[in-house]
Formats: sequence, structure tokens, C-alpha cells
Amino acid sequence: MGFSCLWVLLLCIIGEGLVKRVLGVGGLACNWGTRSTHPLPPTIVVKLLKDNGFSKVKLFEADPGALQALGRTGIQVMVGIPNELLAPLASSVTVAENWVSKNVSSYISRNGVDIRYVAVGNEPFLKTYKDTFLQTTFPALQNIQAALIKAGLGRQVKVTIPLNADVYQTDSGLPSGGNFRSDIHTLMMSILKFLSDNDGALTINIYPFLSLQADPDFPKEYAFFNNTSKPVVDGSISYTNVLDANFDTCIAALEKNGFSSLPVIVGEVGWPTDGDPNANIEDARRFNQGLVSRILAGQGSPKRSTPPDIYIFGLIDEDAKSIQPGNFERHWGVFNFDGSIKYSLDIGRGKALVPAKGVHYLARQWCIMAPDASPSDPNLVQSINYACSYADCTSLGYGSSCGMLDARSNASYAFNMYYQTMDQRKGACEFSNLSVTTTTDPSPTQNGQNRSCRFEIMIDLGKHEKPRRSPAAGLREHNSHIVVMVLLVLVLVSTLMI
Repeated sequence: MGFSCLWVLLLCIIGEGLVKRVLGVGGLACNWGTRSTHPLPPTIVVKLLKDNGFSKVKLFEADPGALQALGRTGIQVMVGIPNELLAPLASSVTVAENWVSKNVSSYISRNGVDIRYVAVGNEPFLKTYKDTFLQTTFPALQNIQAALIKAGLGRQVKVTIPLNADVYQTDSGLPSGGNFRSDIHTLMMSILKFLSDNDGALTINIYPFLSLQADPDFPKEYAFFNNTSKPVVDGSISYTNVLDANFDTCIAALEKNGFSSLPVIVGEVGWPTDGDPNANIEDARRFNQGLVSRILAGQGSPKRSTPPDIYIFGLIDEDAKSIQPGNFERHWGVFNFDGSIKYSLDIGRGKALVPAKGVHYLARQWCIMAPDASPSDPNLVQSINYACSYADCTSLGYGSSCGMLDARSNASYAFNMYYQTMDQRKGACEFSNLSVTTTTDPSPTQNGQNRSCRFEIMIDLGKHEKPRRSPAAGLREHNSHIVVMVLLVLVLVSTLMI
């Protein structure tokens, strides 16, 4: 009887494991970007990941704080290598060995980080890079693989290259016509053979949102799941959404070139919430809920029934991220910059998202345009321009969450973003006698809370015992705010002319 009970218990345990794998209950995967002026402490981010069922995470670089916090958590990690490191890594195996020793081996052995992949480069073959990384990506991949083998990690840690979906195309307009771009076809064959020979994986970033941005005639409904759009019929297959069609175009390209069994990872896919008329809370929730539901159901594509690993982009907003190709680049997060919830998501079995815990903020005060200051003041436009060259004003753009503000509120938003980015320090709310501080939240009230324009208060890095640094470090370099500034000036001018 005891043996029978034990056998039944064992079957239940095995069965539960199988169910979890089939239903995808084992967890979700996401990208954790760190280009923020006021980043959440890594320990809080890791807690956020675990509380919300994320079992896999992709880092764009070997961030020490993130890797240390991920130690002994059971979260599987993909560590990225930025494109600027491809040239030195390609030039020397020794450089690659040093990188692996410092950023992979040490974190596995000392911190117990479960590193599964090293991602060499990030979309290095984008057409916009104009062949900058064509000569260095593959040699860097080879040297990193050699370094992993030398470190005794060849079986444990695999290599991949995250590529944008523009590396393949279809002349017929159907997934079955998929093939790799002619200008990089030979290079892709070498890379795919190398990945196949070393049990690696191909990583592809797919963005239905960017398809919508690139083509004004793109049927928006086709970007979503469970939509009402007309399906794309490809032989016996009917494609009802762009993610499946795009993914299977890649699979067709692999099959056509003899790599039908190569594993494919979707490295980035998501929907932004601000910075563009198409980037909004409603569409982001609709897209990501459909995506999460597919992942949890273990749903593959028509050509590959086995579901790929899919890394949602991204976990949290990044206010210091480059705004190429648009202002929406800083708003891909499922969560706000501080780990607060943007919108509701069912992440399995009726469980809702959980916000970050233990976040400390700066004082509850804001910097706004002084009540007695005039919108016609000749120093106003220059002051706004200065503020937005150091702080993130992307929410002020046309069709964005704060794009409906009048001239006075425009200025207040810009002043406050600068004030908060500069840690509310003394003198940070002094704009040619145009500004004052207030303890009354100036955020405008609107119908529909999710579409509200938020006047932020930043995270207090000091209370989290983070080393103090210039909060705008690196931000000005990426703040190509010319377009935003032109829009602001137009708004101000038009307001004054009324």
C-alpha cells in the first residue's frame, strides 16, 4: 500500500511538471533594459520579476548589479554584448576569454547566476547601420563560443545573435516565400551553420507595432491577436496575425536553406504606451494580453507547433534610451519606470500584475511654471528647450499622453521633468524667474485614468543606497529632441496667436 501511494504521488508530481510545461505555467520571459536616469534597484526588479511569474530575462549588457541580484533566484538569464564590443571581441580570442571570465564564469561560480545564453550583438545587421558590423559580428560569435568552451561552459551556455526581422524577406508577400536578404545571405548561412553545429539558437526580434509605423496602409487589426482582420492565405495556411506570419517567414527561410530544425527565439516583441498616436495604453494592453495568453497556452505558429521562447519587450520604461526611431522608444515597458502598473494583465490563472515593492521616492513636490509668469515671456521657449535637452519630454509629442496640454502646462511638464531628473536639487527649479515649486500635484485630470498625463516624481536613489551620480549622465547624448522641441514651439506659438 505504501509503495502504491508513493507511486501515485510520483505520478502526480511528474504530471504536474508536464502540465506546467504544456501550459507554459513555468513562467514568462522579458527584456530588462537599464537605460534610465533613475533605475530601480536591481533587487527590487528581481522581486518584480518573480512576483509576476517571469522565469527568464534578457539583459542587453552584463550589468553587474542586475547579474548579482539574479544570483540563486532560479531565473534563467541571457546576457547581451553591445555592438560596440563586437570589434574588439572579433579581433582576439583573448579579449573574448577575458569577457567570458568577467561577465559569465564569475557570476555563475560566485553568484549562482543561471546564465543560459550569451547574445552577441544587438540587431547588428540593421540596414540603418550601413554594414558597420558586417565584418565583426561572426568572428565575435566564434571567439565567444571558443571562450565558453575553454571556460568549461560550452554545454551549459549557448550562443546566439539577436537579429531584427529585416534580415529576411518575402518577394511573394507570403510567409512561404521567405528567404534571407541577398546582401547578407552568404554571411547568414555561415552564422546559421555555426549556431547549428554548436547547439545555439537564432534570435529574431519581431515588432508588429513598427510594421504599423512603417506602412500607413498596414491593416492595424492584423497586428493583434483574436482580431477581425481578413486573414492572409498562404496555401493551406491562413495567417490571422502579423506575429505568426513574420515568424513563419523566418521558418520558411530556414527550411529553404537547410536549417529546418534550428531553434528560434523571439528576442523582443511588445507594444509601447506613449510617444506616438499608435502607442497607447489601450493598444498595448490588448497586444500584450493576447501575447501572454498565447505564451501561457503554449501556442506555436502554423509552421512550428512547438512554441518558441518569447521575450516580452520590455519590463520597465527607460527614460534615457535613444529615441531612434521614435519617441515611443522610451515607453515599451509593461511597467512604468518605477515598477508601478500601467495597465491590467491576466498573467495566468486569473492572477493580475503586481507592482514593485519597497520603492522610495523623492519629496512630494513638483516644479511648475509660476502663476504670474507669462507664456509670451521671451525666455520661455529657450527654458523649455534647455529642460528637455536634459530630461525626457517624449510624452509631450503629438498624439502622446501629454500632447493635449496648453502652453503653460507644457512648460510646467518640461520644468518638472528636469527638476526630478536632477534629483530636486537646489537651483534645479530656476528658469529665468518663470518657475516655482509646489506640493500640489499638477497632473491634469482626464476621463479614463489610463490615458492620464503624469507629472512624475523620481525614485530617490540615495534612500536605496545607490552611488550618487549625475542623473542626466548619458541622457543628453541620446536626447535628439529636435522634433519634440519643434512641436513644443509650434504649440506655444499657436497658443499665443489665439
